[in-house]
Amino acid sequence: MFSDKLLQIASSAEKELAPIFAKIDSISLDNTERILDAYKGYRVSDSMFSGTTGYGYDDVGRDTLDQVYASVFGAEAAFVRHSIVSGTHALTIGLFGLLRPGDIMLSVTDRPYDTLCDVVGINGATGDGSLADFGVGYEQVNFKDGKIDFDGINKKLAKLGERVKVVFIQRSKGYLDRPTLTVEQIGEIATFVHTRSNAYVVVDNCYGEFTEVREPTMVGADMIIGSLIKNPGGGIAESGGYIAGTKKAVELASYRLTSVGSGTEVGASLGQNRNMFKGFFLAPHVVAQAKKTAHFAAYVLEKLGFDVYPGYNEMRSDIIQTVRFGYPDGLIKFCQGIQSASPVDSFVTPMPWAMPGYNDEVIMAAGAFTQGSSIELSADGPLREPYTAFFQGALTYESGKIAILRAAQKLLDDKNNA
Repeated sequence: MFSDKLLQIASSAEKELAPIFAKIDSISLDNTERILDAYKGYRVSDSMFSGTTGYGYDDVGRDTLDQVYASVFGAEAAFVRHSIVSGTHALTIGLFGLLRPGDIMLSVTDRPYDTLCDVVGINGATGDGSLADFGVGYEQVNFKDGKIDFDGINKKLAKLGERVKVVFIQRSKGYLDRPTLTVEQIGEIATFVHTRSNAYVVVDNCYGEFTEVREPTMVGADMIIGSLIKNPGGGIAESGGYIAGTKKAVELASYRLTSVGSGTEVGASLGQNRNMFKGFFLAPHVVAQAKKTAHFAAYVLEKLGFDVYPGYNEMRSDIIQTVRFGYPDGLIKFCQGIQSASPVDSFVTPMPWAMPGYNDEVIMAAGAFTQGSSIELSADGPLREPYTAFFQGALTYESGKIAILRAAQKLLDDKNNA
Protein backbone atom coordinates (compact mmCIF):
# COMPACT_ATOMS: atom_id res chain seq x y z
CA MET A 1 0.00 0.00 0.00
CA PHE A 2 2.82 2.41 0.89
CA SER A 3 6.10 2.92 -0.95
CA ASP A 4 9.38 1.84 0.66
CA LYS A 5 10.43 5.49 0.81
CA LEU A 6 7.35 6.45 2.78
CA LEU A 7 7.69 3.53 5.19
CA GLN A 8 11.33 4.45 5.85
CA ILE A 9 10.32 8.04 6.63
CA ALA A 10 7.56 6.81 8.97
CA SER A 11 10.00 4.56 10.84
CA SER A 12 12.50 7.40 11.28
CA ALA A 13 9.72 9.72 12.40
CA GLU A 14 8.69 7.61 15.37
CA LYS A 15 12.29 7.17 16.52
CA GLU A 16 13.02 10.89 16.43
CA LEU A 17 9.66 11.85 17.92
CA ALA A 18 9.87 9.49 20.90
CA PRO A 19 11.04 12.21 23.38
CA ILE A 20 8.31 14.58 22.19
CA PHE A 21 5.67 11.86 22.47
CA ALA A 22 6.83 11.24 26.06
CA LYS A 23 6.37 14.94 26.86
CA ILE A 24 2.88 14.88 25.35
CA ASP A 25 1.98 11.89 27.52
CA SER A 26 3.24 13.77 30.58
CA ILE A 27 0.96 16.72 29.82
CA SER A 28 -1.96 14.34 29.34
CA LEU A 29 -1.23 12.73 32.72
CA ASP A 30 -1.19 16.08 34.54
CA ASN A 31 -4.45 17.20 32.93
CA THR A 32 -6.13 13.86 33.60
CA GLU A 33 -5.17 14.08 37.27
CA ARG A 34 -6.73 17.54 37.49
CA ILE A 35 -9.95 16.24 35.95
CA LEU A 36 -10.07 13.24 38.28
CA ASP A 37 -9.59 15.53 41.28
CA ALA A 38 -12.49 17.71 40.11
CA TYR A 39 -14.78 14.72 39.53
CA LYS A 40 -13.96 13.44 43.01
CA GLY A 41 -14.27 16.86 44.62
CA TYR A 42 -17.72 17.47 43.16
CA ARG A 43 -18.82 13.89 43.84
CA VAL A 44 -19.75 13.02 40.26
CA SER A 45 -22.17 10.09 40.35
CA ASP A 46 -24.28 8.00 38.02
CA SER A 47 -27.41 9.81 39.18
CA MET A 48 -26.13 12.97 37.45
CA PHE A 49 -26.36 11.36 34.02
CA SER A 50 -30.16 11.29 33.94
CA GLY A 51 -31.50 14.10 31.81
CA THR A 52 -34.08 16.73 32.64
CA THR A 53 -36.78 18.09 30.34
CA GLY A 54 -38.70 21.32 29.98
CA TYR A 55 -37.18 24.16 31.97
CA GLY A 56 -34.51 21.88 33.42
CA TYR A 57 -34.88 23.14 36.97
CA ASP A 58 -32.59 21.52 39.56
CA ASP A 59 -30.53 19.62 37.00
CA VAL A 60 -27.77 18.44 39.35
CA GLY A 61 -25.71 16.89 36.55
CA ARG A 62 -25.76 20.06 34.47
CA ASP A 63 -24.84 22.26 37.43
CA THR A 64 -22.07 19.90 38.56
CA LEU A 65 -20.56 19.79 35.08
CA ASP A 66 -20.45 23.59 35.14
CA GLN A 67 -18.53 23.44 38.42
CA VAL A 68 -16.17 20.76 37.11
CA TYR A 69 -15.29 22.86 34.04
CA ALA A 70 -14.66 25.92 36.19
CA SER A 71 -12.42 23.93 38.53
CA VAL A 72 -10.40 22.22 35.78
CA PHE A 73 -9.93 25.48 33.87
CA GLY A 74 -9.02 27.46 36.98
CA ALA A 75 -12.01 29.77 36.54
CA GLU A 76 -14.51 31.28 38.98
CA ALA A 77 -17.51 30.04 37.00
CA ALA A 78 -18.47 28.22 33.81
CA PHE A 79 -21.39 26.82 31.87
CA VAL A 80 -21.46 23.91 29.45
CA ARG A 81 -24.46 23.26 27.20
CA HIS A 82 -25.18 20.68 24.51
CA SER A 83 -27.50 23.25 22.86
CA ILE A 84 -24.57 25.45 21.80
CA VAL A 85 -24.18 24.44 18.17
CA SER A 86 -20.58 25.48 17.46
CA GLY A 87 -17.57 27.41 18.64
CA THR A 88 -18.81 30.43 16.70
CA HIS A 89 -22.15 30.19 18.50
CA ALA A 90 -20.39 30.06 21.88
CA LEU A 91 -18.28 33.08 20.94
CA THR A 92 -21.41 34.93 19.86
CA ILE A 93 -23.01 34.28 23.24
CA GLY A 94 -19.93 35.51 25.07
CA LEU A 95 -19.39 38.65 22.98
CA PHE A 96 -23.04 39.72 22.97
CA GLY A 97 -23.09 39.13 26.72
CA LEU A 98 -20.24 41.56 27.37
CA LEU A 99 -20.57 44.24 24.70
CA ARG A 100 -23.06 47.13 24.60
CA PRO A 101 -23.84 49.85 22.02
CA GLY A 102 -20.95 52.29 21.87
CA ASP A 103 -18.42 49.73 23.14
CA ILE A 104 -15.44 48.59 21.10
CA MET A 105 -14.10 45.08 20.61
CA LEU A 106 -10.34 45.17 20.08
CA SER A 107 -8.84 42.10 18.46
CA VAL A 108 -5.11 41.94 19.25
CA THR A 109 -4.36 38.80 17.24
CA ASP A 110 -5.13 40.09 13.75
CA ARG A 111 -8.43 39.32 12.01
CA PRO A 112 -10.75 36.77 13.70
CA TYR A 113 -11.69 33.46 12.13
CA ASP A 114 -13.84 33.75 9.00
CA THR A 115 -17.17 32.75 10.57
CA LEU A 116 -16.73 35.21 13.45
CA CYS A 117 -16.23 38.13 11.05
CA ASP A 118 -19.93 38.02 10.19
CA VAL A 119 -20.85 37.99 13.88
CA VAL A 120 -18.70 41.04 14.56
CA GLY A 121 -19.84 42.78 11.39
CA ILE A 122 -16.34 43.68 10.32
CA ASN A 123 -17.55 44.77 6.91
CA GLY A 124 -20.09 47.13 8.46
CA ALA A 125 -23.67 46.97 9.76
CA THR A 126 -25.99 45.36 7.23
CA GLY A 127 -29.17 44.80 9.24
CA ASP A 128 -28.39 41.14 9.89
CA GLY A 129 -28.00 41.40 13.67
CA SER A 130 -24.22 41.57 13.91
CA LEU A 131 -22.45 43.42 16.72
CA ALA A 132 -21.95 46.30 14.29
CA ASP A 133 -25.71 46.51 13.82
CA PHE A 134 -26.04 47.11 17.56
CA GLY A 135 -23.52 49.92 17.51
CA VAL A 136 -20.50 47.96 18.71
CA GLY A 137 -17.26 49.11 17.15
CA TYR A 138 -14.36 46.97 16.05
CA GLU A 139 -10.61 47.62 15.98
CA GLN A 140 -7.67 45.29 15.51
CA VAL A 141 -3.93 45.09 16.04
CA ASN A 142 -2.01 42.86 13.66
CA PHE A 143 1.01 40.75 14.47
CA LYS A 144 4.36 42.48 14.00
CA ASP A 145 7.18 40.30 12.70
CA GLY A 146 5.17 37.25 13.78
CA LYS A 147 4.79 38.48 17.35
CA ILE A 148 2.19 40.29 19.44
CA ASP A 149 2.47 44.05 18.88
CA PHE A 150 2.34 45.35 22.46
CA ASP A 151 3.17 48.87 21.34
CA GLY A 152 0.25 48.78 18.92
CA ILE A 153 -2.08 47.49 21.66
CA ASN A 154 -0.94 50.24 24.01
CA LYS A 155 -1.62 52.93 21.40
CA LYS A 156 -5.11 51.58 20.69
CA LEU A 157 -6.00 51.40 24.40
CA ALA A 158 -4.70 54.91 24.99
CA LYS A 159 -6.59 56.31 22.01
CA LEU A 160 -9.90 54.50 22.51
CA GLY A 161 -9.94 54.56 26.31
CA GLU A 162 -12.86 53.10 28.25
CA ARG A 163 -14.79 52.40 25.05
CA VAL A 164 -12.70 49.23 24.69
CA LYS A 165 -14.84 46.73 26.58
CA VAL A 166 -13.41 43.49 25.15
CA VAL A 167 -9.83 42.72 24.17
CA PHE A 168 -10.15 39.64 22.00
CA ILE A 169 -7.48 36.96 21.61
CA GLN A 170 -7.76 34.10 19.15
CA ARG A 171 -5.43 31.43 20.52
CA SER A 172 -5.23 29.32 17.37
CA LYS A 173 -4.34 30.58 13.92
CA GLY A 174 -7.67 29.96 12.17
CA TYR A 175 -7.02 30.34 8.46
CA LEU A 176 -4.26 32.90 9.00
CA ASP A 177 -0.56 32.31 8.45
CA ARG A 178 0.58 33.20 11.95
CA PRO A 179 1.74 31.39 15.10
CA THR A 180 -0.59 29.89 17.67
CA LEU A 181 -0.29 31.56 21.07
CA THR A 182 0.98 29.72 24.11
CA VAL A 183 -0.77 30.09 27.45
CA GLU A 184 2.25 32.04 28.69
CA GLN A 185 1.89 34.53 25.83
CA ILE A 186 -1.82 34.92 26.53
CA GLY A 187 -0.99 35.61 30.17
CA GLU A 188 1.43 38.34 29.11
CA ILE A 189 -1.28 39.99 27.02
CA ALA A 190 -3.82 39.74 29.85
CA THR A 191 -1.45 41.32 32.35
CA PHE A 192 -0.52 44.06 29.87
CA VAL A 193 -4.17 44.89 29.20
CA HIS A 194 -5.33 44.75 32.81
CA THR A 195 -2.68 47.26 33.88
CA ARG A 196 -3.95 49.72 31.27
CA SER A 197 -7.66 49.04 30.91
CA ASN A 198 -10.81 47.69 32.58
CA ALA A 199 -11.62 45.68 29.46
CA TYR A 200 -12.49 42.00 29.60
CA VAL A 201 -9.80 39.79 28.07
CA VAL A 202 -11.69 37.17 26.05
CA VAL A 203 -9.94 34.16 24.50
CA ASP A 204 -11.20 31.98 21.68
CA ASN A 205 -9.74 28.79 23.16
CA CYS A 206 -10.81 26.47 20.33
CA TYR A 207 -8.25 23.77 19.46
CA GLY A 208 -6.10 24.68 22.47
CA GLU A 209 -7.65 22.94 25.47
CA PHE A 210 -5.36 20.41 27.21
CA THR A 211 -2.44 20.97 24.86
CA GLU A 212 -0.63 22.47 27.87
CA VAL A 213 -0.99 21.98 31.62
CA ARG A 214 -2.49 25.46 32.02
CA GLU A 215 -5.46 27.21 30.43
CA PRO A 216 -5.76 30.98 29.73
CA THR A 217 -8.11 31.51 32.71
CA MET A 218 -5.23 30.44 34.96
CA VAL A 219 -3.08 33.34 33.74
CA GLY A 220 -5.50 36.24 33.73
CA ALA A 221 -8.06 35.78 30.95
CA ASP A 222 -11.54 36.93 32.00
CA MET A 223 -13.31 34.53 29.65
CA ILE A 224 -12.40 31.49 27.55
CA ILE A 225 -14.74 29.98 25.00
CA GLY A 226 -14.72 26.70 23.11
CA SER A 227 -16.60 23.92 21.36
CA LEU A 228 -17.30 20.41 22.65
CA ILE A 229 -16.84 18.86 19.22
CA LYS A 230 -13.24 20.01 19.44
CA ASN A 231 -10.83 19.21 22.26
CA PRO A 232 -12.92 19.21 25.47
CA GLY A 233 -15.59 16.87 24.13
CA GLY A 234 -13.03 14.09 23.79
CA GLY A 235 -14.72 12.74 20.65
CA ILE A 236 -17.70 11.64 22.77
CA ALA A 237 -19.83 14.77 23.16
CA GLU A 238 -22.15 14.99 20.16
CA SER A 239 -22.62 18.76 20.31
CA GLY A 240 -22.13 21.70 22.62
CA GLY A 241 -19.89 24.48 23.81
CA TYR A 242 -18.64 26.10 26.98
CA ILE A 243 -17.77 29.47 28.48
CA ALA A 244 -15.57 29.81 31.58
CA GLY A 245 -14.09 32.78 33.37
CA THR A 246 -14.78 35.31 36.06
CA LYS A 247 -18.11 35.09 37.84
CA LYS A 248 -19.30 38.43 36.43
CA ALA A 249 -18.29 37.72 32.85
CA VAL A 250 -19.88 34.25 32.85
CA GLU A 251 -23.07 35.58 34.41
CA LEU A 252 -23.43 38.25 31.70
CA ALA A 253 -22.86 35.60 29.01
CA SER A 254 -25.43 33.31 30.61
CA TYR A 255 -28.08 36.01 30.16
CA ARG A 256 -27.52 35.78 26.40
CA LEU A 257 -27.52 31.98 26.54
CA THR A 258 -31.06 31.99 27.98
CA SER A 259 -32.55 35.23 29.32
CA VAL A 260 -31.76 37.97 31.79
CA GLY A 261 -32.53 36.74 35.28
CA SER A 262 -32.65 33.06 34.29
CA GLY A 263 -29.06 32.53 33.17
CA THR A 264 -27.70 29.09 33.96
CA GLU A 265 -30.57 28.06 36.21
CA VAL A 266 -32.61 26.76 33.29
CA GLY A 267 -31.95 24.52 30.31
CA ALA A 268 -32.87 20.86 30.05
CA SER A 269 -29.95 18.48 29.57
CA LEU A 270 -32.10 15.94 27.67
CA GLY A 271 -29.87 12.98 28.52
CA GLN A 272 -26.64 14.54 27.22
CA ASN A 273 -24.86 14.86 30.57
CA ARG A 274 -23.28 11.41 30.39
CA ASN A 275 -21.58 12.07 27.05
CA MET A 276 -20.32 15.47 28.15
CA PHE A 277 -18.90 14.14 31.43
CA LYS A 278 -17.37 11.14 29.67
CA GLY A 279 -15.92 13.20 26.85
CA PHE A 280 -14.33 15.71 29.21
CA PHE A 281 -12.75 12.85 31.16
CA LEU A 282 -11.24 11.41 27.96
CA ALA A 283 -10.24 14.78 26.50
CA PRO A 284 -6.61 15.01 27.70
CA HIS A 285 -5.81 11.57 26.26
CA VAL A 286 -7.60 12.25 22.97
CA VAL A 287 -5.86 15.61 22.61
CA ALA A 288 -2.55 13.82 23.17
CA GLN A 289 -3.39 11.46 20.28
CA ALA A 290 -4.16 14.41 18.04
CA LYS A 291 -0.92 16.17 18.97
CA LYS A 292 1.14 13.04 18.25
CA THR A 293 -0.56 12.76 14.87
CA ALA A 294 0.25 16.40 14.12
CA HIS A 295 3.95 15.89 14.94
CA PHE A 296 4.05 12.76 12.79
CA ALA A 297 2.36 14.60 9.91
CA ALA A 298 4.85 17.45 10.13
CA TYR A 299 7.81 15.05 10.03
CA VAL A 300 6.58 12.98 7.08
CA LEU A 301 5.44 15.89 4.94
CA GLU A 302 8.54 17.96 5.65
CA LYS A 303 10.74 15.04 4.55
CA LEU A 304 8.71 14.90 1.35
CA GLY A 305 9.58 18.53 0.66
CA PHE A 306 6.43 20.34 1.77
CA ASP A 307 6.37 23.53 3.83
CA VAL A 308 4.91 22.66 7.26
CA TYR A 309 4.17 24.68 10.38
CA PRO A 310 4.86 24.09 13.20
CA GLY A 311 7.95 21.98 12.55
CA TYR A 312 7.91 18.36 13.70
CA ASN A 313 10.26 19.08 16.63
CA GLU A 314 8.39 22.16 17.91
CA MET A 315 6.06 21.87 20.89
CA ARG A 316 2.62 23.25 20.19
CA SER A 317 -0.32 24.93 21.90
CA ASP A 318 -3.09 23.67 19.65
CA ILE A 319 -3.82 20.57 17.61
CA ILE A 320 -3.59 22.20 14.18
CA GLN A 321 -0.88 21.32 11.67
CA THR A 322 -0.56 23.37 8.50
CA VAL A 323 0.88 22.21 5.20
CA ARG A 324 1.47 24.83 2.53
CA PHE A 325 1.25 23.46 -0.99
CA GLY A 326 1.43 26.60 -3.10
CA TYR A 327 -0.93 25.17 -5.70
CA PRO A 328 -4.63 24.24 -5.45
CA ASP A 329 -4.37 20.63 -6.57
CA GLY A 330 -1.97 19.80 -3.73
CA LEU A 331 -4.47 21.02 -1.15
CA ILE A 332 -7.29 19.12 -2.84
CA LYS A 333 -5.35 15.84 -3.16
CA PHE A 334 -4.19 15.98 0.44
CA CYS A 335 -7.73 16.46 1.77
CA GLN A 336 -8.98 13.67 -0.47
CA GLY A 337 -6.27 11.39 0.89
CA ILE A 338 -7.32 12.14 4.48
CA GLN A 339 -10.96 11.45 3.61
CA SER A 340 -10.04 8.09 2.12
CA ALA A 341 -8.60 6.99 5.50
CA SER A 342 -11.59 8.14 7.55
CA PRO A 343 -13.75 5.61 9.41
CA VAL A 344 -16.94 7.24 8.10
CA ASP A 345 -17.63 8.21 4.46
CA SER A 346 -14.22 7.03 3.28
CA PHE A 347 -15.75 6.43 -0.15
CA VAL A 348 -16.66 10.13 -0.55
CA THR A 349 -14.40 12.43 -2.60
CA PRO A 350 -14.44 15.94 -1.09
CA MET A 351 -14.39 18.90 -3.47
CA PRO A 352 -14.17 22.66 -2.90
CA TRP A 353 -17.52 24.41 -2.41
CA ALA A 354 -19.02 27.73 -1.34
CA MET A 355 -19.43 26.98 2.35
CA PRO A 356 -21.70 29.35 4.36
CA GLY A 357 -19.75 31.90 6.40
CA TYR A 358 -16.60 31.80 4.23
CA ASN A 359 -15.46 34.26 1.56
CA ASP A 360 -13.61 31.63 -0.51
CA GLU A 361 -14.46 28.13 -1.61
CA VAL A 362 -13.39 25.64 1.06
CA ILE A 363 -12.51 21.96 0.81
CA MET A 364 -13.15 19.85 3.88
CA ALA A 365 -12.25 16.25 4.60
CA ALA A 366 -14.13 15.03 7.66
CA GLY A 367 -15.15 11.41 7.86
CA ALA A 368 -16.24 11.76 11.47
CA PHE A 369 -18.72 9.99 13.72
CA THR A 370 -19.97 13.41 14.80
CA GLN A 371 -20.61 15.87 12.00
CA GLY A 372 -18.04 18.67 12.00
CA SER A 373 -16.03 17.21 14.87
CA SER A 374 -12.56 18.74 14.62
CA ILE A 375 -11.08 16.53 17.33
CA GLU A 376 -11.72 13.64 14.99
CA LEU A 377 -9.58 13.25 11.90
CA SER A 378 -10.12 16.19 9.55
CA ALA A 379 -8.37 18.44 7.07
CA ASP A 380 -9.60 21.56 5.36
CA GLY A 381 -8.53 24.81 3.79
CA PRO A 382 -9.76 27.75 1.70
CA LEU A 383 -9.02 27.73 -2.01
CA ARG A 384 -6.81 30.79 -1.91
CA GLU A 385 -3.07 31.37 -1.99
CA PRO A 386 -0.83 29.93 -0.62
CA TYR A 387 -3.23 26.93 -0.67
CA THR A 388 -2.67 25.72 2.86
CA ALA A 389 -4.20 22.61 4.39
CA PHE A 390 -5.17 22.78 8.05
CA PHE A 391 -4.97 19.30 9.52
CA GLN A 392 -6.25 18.44 12.98
CA GLY A 393 -7.54 15.69 15.19
CA ALA A 394 -7.40 11.89 15.32
CA LEU A 395 -9.14 10.01 18.09
CA THR A 396 -6.25 7.54 18.03
CA TYR A 397 -2.66 8.03 16.94
CA GLU A 398 -2.82 4.80 14.97
CA SER A 399 -5.69 6.02 12.77
CA GLY A 400 -4.02 9.40 12.35
CA LYS A 401 -0.78 7.78 11.27
CA ILE A 402 -2.54 5.69 8.63
CA ALA A 403 -4.38 8.74 7.31
CA ILE A 404 -1.20 10.77 6.97
CA LEU A 405 0.55 7.96 5.15
CA ARG A 406 -2.37 7.52 2.74
CA ALA A 407 -2.54 11.25 2.04
CA ALA A 408 1.22 11.38 1.53
CA GLN A 409 1.10 8.39 -0.81
CA LYS A 410 -1.63 10.08 -2.83
CA LEU A 411 0.56 13.17 -3.20
CA LEU A 412 3.53 11.03 -4.27
CA ASP A 413 1.43 9.07 -6.78
CA ASP A 414 0.02 12.29 -8.20
CA LYS A 415 3.54 13.72 -8.55
CA ASN A 416 4.83 10.56 -10.26
CA ASN A 417 1.91 10.53 -12.69
CA ALA A 418 2.28 14.19 -13.61
